[in-house]
Amino acid sequence: MKFIDTQPSLLARIRDGSDREAWDVFVELYAPIVYGYGIKHGLQDADAADFTQDTILGLIQSLKSFEYDRSRGSFRGWLVTVLRNRLKRAGQKAARESRGSGDSAVRQQLNELPAKQADESWEREVKLNEFHWAAQRIQFEFQPKTWAAFWQTTVIGKSIQEVADELGVTAGAIYVARSRVLARIRTEVQMAEKGWTQ
Repeated sequence: MKFIDTQPSLLARIRDGSDREAWDVFVELYAPIVYGYGIKHGLQDADAADFTQDTILGLIQSLKSFEYDRSRGSFRGWLVTVLRNRLKRAGQKAARESRGSGDSAVRQQLNELPAKQADESWEREVKLNEFHWAAQRIQFEFQPKTWAAFWQTTVIGKSIQEVADELGVTAGAIYVARSRVLARIRTEVQMAEKGWTQ
């Protein structure tokens, strides 16, 4: 595992347009979330893909001058606000282009979803995406039996004893495997957020 010498934050690194590695990590983490946000709010697949591309390109420009101030809220909070505003503008544009048809489905869904519920849903989606992203990156670090113990009990939802019996190990070994993998996933997510790389 290698660390960037100065260990700058990912947000600081992506302000430098030439730091391709930082942008790759950012896009891997957030593009699926942006796409999912669009789909969840009524966009069709092609429209959600366009929304994602336009949003990421807009973020590239915005983040060049973005000054992160934790006291004003989280980056994710800022990002979901950007997404809401972009989606509202897309809905308003669609409504203008198809006058007489009433409000778009996107605007209606946004208005029906309370802000607090939307924020909670957003946080869950971000965390789930980060989990899967990190799991994919670190899976090769573990023996297949360790990974199976973790995946089958944590993600698939099988019982500890059932998986222990299937793998021919003790329940204690399953708990240890889960703990080790979850700790490594947490570390991978934290490293990405801080701008560290492998």
